[in-house]
Amino acid sequence: MRKYEYGAVGNGSFLALIDTSADVRWLCWPQFDSSFVFGGLIAGDAGGRFGVWPDGRYSSHQYYRKNTNVLVTEFRCDSGGFRIIDCAPRFMRYSRYYKPLMLVRKLEVLSGTPRVRVRCEPKGDYGRINPTPQLGSNHIEFVGLPNNLRLTSDISLNYILNSSPFVLTHDKYLVLTWGVPLEAPLKDTCEEFLHNTEKYWRSWVLRSSVGRFYQEQVIRSALTLKLHQYDDTGAIVASCTASLPENVGGQRNWDYRYCWLRDAYYTLSALNHISHFGEVEKYSEYIQNIAVHEHDRYQPVYSITNESELPELELDLQGYRKSVPVRIGNHAHMHVQNDVYGQVMLSLLPLYIDARFSDNRYEEARLMVAKLLAKIEATIDEPDAGIWEFRQKEQKHCYTFLFHWAGSLAAKKVATRLGDKNLSSYAAFLEKKSAQQVEKCYDAKRGVYRQAIETNHLDASLLGLVNMHYLDPKLEKTRQHLAVLEKNLACGDGLFYRYKHVDDFGKPRVAFLLCAFWYVEALARTGQLDRAIDNFEKLLKFQNHLGLMSEGYDLHSDCQSGNFPQTYSHVGLVNAAFSINNCLNRPEYL
Repeated sequence: MRKYEYGAVGNGSFLALIDTSADVRWLCWPQFDSSFVFGGLIAGDAGGRFGVWPDGRYSSHQYYRKNTNVLVTEFRCDSGGFRIIDCAPRFMRYSRYYKPLMLVRKLEVLSGTPRVRVRCEPKGDYGRINPTPQLGSNHIEFVGLPNNLRLTSDISLNYILNSSPFVLTHDKYLVLTWGVPLEAPLKDTCEEFLHNTEKYWRSWVLRSSVGRFYQEQVIRSALTLKLHQYDDTGAIVASCTASLPENVGGQRNWDYRYCWLRDAYYTLSALNHISHFGEVEKYSEYIQNIAVHEHDRYQPVYSITNESELPELELDLQGYRKSVPVRIGNHAHMHVQNDVYGQVMLSLLPLYIDARFSDNRYEEARLMVAKLLAKIEATIDEPDAGIWEFRQKEQKHCYTFLFHWAGSLAAKKVATRLGDKNLSSYAAFLEKKSAQQVEKCYDAKRGVYRQAIETNHLDASLLGLVNMHYLDPKLEKTRQHLAVLEKNLACGDGLFYRYKHVDDFGKPRVAFLLCAFWYVEALARTGQLDRAIDNFEKLLKFQNHLGLMSEGYDLHSDCQSGNFPQTYSHVGLVNAAFSINNCLNRPEYL
């Protein structure tokens, strides 16, 4: 079983992936969707590197500091042992969050006198720029990039430039910065930043309402989800990576460093389940800025700075395990995906009905809800590309109608909170009309809802009919629906295909982890708790050594696949655990 052996480090301004050899394999600066500075993950040597490793043979062990996003990689070699502590600083400073474009790396001696090498070779413009290193008194400036990139260290700069081995006799520090350099005492500042960052993450976890069911796994997933919100605008990216293949050697290689309104809804639902409200507020600001400019329809995806154009390009890079093409940008920004209106409404629901919501924002809420309902009404009978983003086929998808229904139901709750009877009546009308559309997808002969009105195909998004409370979990009709989906889409070890029919790129060969967790959630909701727990536990083996998950699992190559870490998969784990925990809290299980 091959897994992505990377840990994620971030602070709301960037996210880096570091492998078990303490090599930074992925880091985009200054934003999630900028060119990589280190991109060995998809570019090999052309992606540069920032590594710290023992000279000679070694073994390594990687873990997170408990309840934090501070990553530790320990090395053992013939000459001794040492650890690398990697941290993206994040903490309160001057009454606001300090989250610089800065990676702090501490080299800490564990035993003996290990011989160590350090290499820092950044790249620009997706590997097309090789910046020139220039020595300062205690730093290396890399010249030729759009902004200043500086490595400040108390290690010999010549050792770093030449990757020469040196004896590590006491702790050393490396600080890489973009833009604003570190102009402060190196050791004291690094120690302060490490301490304060650990304190921040542990405090964040303590404010989380996490049930007793697989707490550690839920906490790690929640911490990972938090890393994917871009603090500056409130956008939530689907993943920090681009073009990690859905299946090795295949062509389903996509750039996920953008904010899908659908994915953001799922991420916020998971964070809301563990009582994190601030992320919803930040995201509402992002949505408001989209709403101001979009007078026709919402796109399914935008950049993290609200840009609507995401031109899809192919790069001349080797790709992850030779999987090409390597794509940046995403054609999905041109798709019609009408489920987004319901998802935006559901994303904002916790904010709009919360008693902490300021009275002076009621008019803002009323206008937003009315606008979203109007868009639901305008698209309620329109074919679209659907959740799976088919590129050459539009249908009247059951999943889209489901979110029209759920969005209208949420709007009715907000209208009641606002005391607006007209808005409530409008929402109730669309709730009923959307349900009529959903029922057009029902196949009474098989006892299952179909992917779309026009087809007999099935897909895993239909599990949402149970998880979104459209179907009564006590009804035999609901169990029959689940049984047919399982028979057609389950593929062993708790895994689930999203669908099995041929699409634009052939027949899918990868199981989607989100879909598997959807099924776990549906089992729990329908009272099949033992089966839900069994499937959940089976899915845990598809995590990597740190508890991180990719988008899917390639059954043919026996490996994690797709972009990584994937918010969808971690959302699935959190929500499935939440549903199981709710069942375990019932009197009969206590």
